[in-house]
Amino acid sequence: MKLAVITDSSAYFDESYTQKENLFVLDIPVVIDGNTYIEGKNLTSEDFYKKMALSSELPKTSQPSIAELEETLSRLSQEGYTHVIGLFLSSGISGFFQNIQYLKEEFSNLEIAFPDSKITSAPLGIMVSSALKWAEDGLTFDEILDRLALQIKATGAFIMVDNLNHLVKGGRLSNGAAILGTLLSIKPILYFNEQGVIEVFEKIRTEKKATKRLIEIVQERTSNEKYEIIVIHANALEKAEALRELLLESTGSTRISLATFGSVIGTHLGEGSIALGYIPIFE
Repeated sequence: MKLAVITDSSAYFDESYTQKENLFVLDIPVVIDGNTYIEGKNLTSEDFYKKMALSSELPKTSQPSIAELEETLSRLSQEGYTHVIGLFLSSGISGFFQNIQYLKEEFSNLEIAFPDSKITSAPLGIMVSSALKWAEDGLTFDEILDRLALQIKATGAFIMVDNLNHLVKGGRLSNGAAILGTLLSIKPILYFNEQGVIEVFEKIRTEKKATKRLIEIVQERTSNEKYEIIVIHANALEKAEALRELLLESTGSTRISLATFGSVIGTHLGEGSIALGYIPIFE
C-alpha cells in the first residue's frame, strides 16, 4: 500500500509533519477588505487577527478548491499511490465534504476514503498525523479507517467566546441577545455537536465560572481513556497558557498542548476566544 493523506489548511499540526512527502494540504483562501490571503503563505495567524480587528466587515472564507483536490488526486494516481485518505474540516461548518464525494469514483487505480472529521483545527491535525503514523506502523487501509472512525466519534471541542459580536455577525446570535449577554457578563460555551455543527452548549455568567466549567466538561469526557487535550486560542496566548496550567493541576495529564485557531474558525468566534479540544490517542 502506498498511502497519501490530504487535508486542508484549517488543520493545525506539528511542523515536523509538514515535511511528510505523502501529506498534501489544500489551501483555504480568506478575503479581508477585498484582498485574498492564504494562511501560512502570505498571512500569519497574528496578521489575520490584526487585519480582522481593523476591518469593518468579517473576513470571508471559502471552501478549499475542488479543482485543486482533483488535480492532487490525478497526480497521486500518476505517481503510483494506491490509497488516499482525505480528512477535511467538518461537514457541519463547510459544504466541502458533501461536494467532493463524487471524486471517490473518478480514479479507478486509487482507493479513496473521505471520513467526515466533524471537527477542525488541532484535533483535525492530530487525526491527520495519526493516520500517517498508523500507515508507517504497518496498519492496513481498512484498519486505519476503523481507528479513525473510533477517534472521530470520541473527539470534541468546547469553546468559550470572548466577544459576542462575532456570533451576531455570523448569524449565530441575535443582536438583542448579544446586548443582554454582554450586560449580564454571559460567556456562552459552544461545542461541535455529533453532526460537527457549532452550537451553544451552555450559557455561563462570568469568564471565571465559564473557564471552570470548560475544565469540568473536558475532565468528564476524557476520564476513561488516553486522550490528548489541546488548548486552542484565537490570539490569546496568555489566557491559553493560564488555562493549560489549570488543566495540568486539575487533571494530572501531561498530554496538554497549545494551538491557535486559524482564519476559518477565528472569523466566526473572534479574537480572544479559547477552546479545549480533546482526542483519543491510540499508540
